[in-house]
Amino acid sequence: MAELRWHPLTKDWVMIASHRQGRPQMPKDWCPFCPGSGKVPDHFEVYEYDNDFPALSLTPPEPDDVATDFFKTAPAYGKCEVILYSPDHVITVPELPAEHLKKLVDLWCERFEKISSDEKIKYVFIFENRGEAVGVTMPHPHGQIYGYSFIPKKLMLETSSAKEYLEQTGKCLFCDMLKNELDEKKRIIFSNEHFTVFLPFFCEYPYGVYIMANRHVQNITGLTEEEKFSLAKTIKETAGTLDSLFDMKFPYMMCMHNAPVNSGDYSRDFHFHIEFFPPMRSADKIKFNASSETGAWAHCNPTCPEEKAEELRAAYSKFLNSQK
Repeated sequence: MAELRWHPLTKDWVMIASHRQGRPQMPKDWCPFCPGSGKVPDHFEVYEYDNDFPALSLTPPEPDDVATDFFKTAPAYGKCEVILYSPDHVITVPELPAEHLKKLVDLWCERFEKISSDEKIKYVFIFENRGEAVGVTMPHPHGQIYGYSFIPKKLMLETSSAKEYLEQTGKCLFCDMLKNELDEKKRIIFSNEHFTVFLPFFCEYPYGVYIMANRHVQNITGLTEEEKFSLAKTIKETAGTLDSLFDMKFPYMMCMHNAPVNSGDYSRDFHFHIEFFPPMRSADKIKFNASSETGAWAHCNPTCPEEKAEELRAAYSKFLNSQK
């Protein structure tokens, strides 16, 4: 079964993909993402791999005969890709050179443009799940890209807020948020010429950092070559900062927020940024999303963002020193 079902209470589509329940855990002695597996080239640096268990497809089956006058279904149209970061099975993002990660950024841009060229696609979501704590079944370094035939609810709310703010003030909501964080300084982790890494004022997770472009640009493909290299270096240092917190491979969800595609003009109001959702609140405690977060979408952060920003700044310095 693979279809979309309309959620009338939240006005959002839910992907029903029961075939993904059977996707395998990582075999102990074989990895499909490693050279020699027969599934990928014997030689590559970064690589796009079509997901073997896609929730969305360019040739989706017809939905099951379950729709009624009230309940709506739609074909699960879209694209699901796996992006391999390296042929090395055990290497991590902080261990990869910035020059290598620039090739990853270039591949993200290439795939963003390719998926966006399909006018049925309305949102291209680039993301990475890292660590067993967030349900990763394949530890080989990789991320994913989903091309949706709709704009997911969170992105719809984000874009609506940005458009409303632009209409009211004539300014970009994200630019003003970044300016205020830079003025406050207390939650800034580090910044460079092109990007700023910070814990937002409203942070939902103890270590939920944002990476925001300093220049107003609506998606990753609008970055200059210099900015793309800077993004590669910034992602490396952000992941390294998280790893340095507790001297462990810190689990996280890294979510890239680009403007919607094939859905109108977002050039003035949307601003490229990356949101991290690390589930740990300490070295041995997970920050679970419980009833308030899940049932009411009312988040509760059990920590003080300003105090956690101090921890992250110290971890950032520790990571930089480890690179010398």
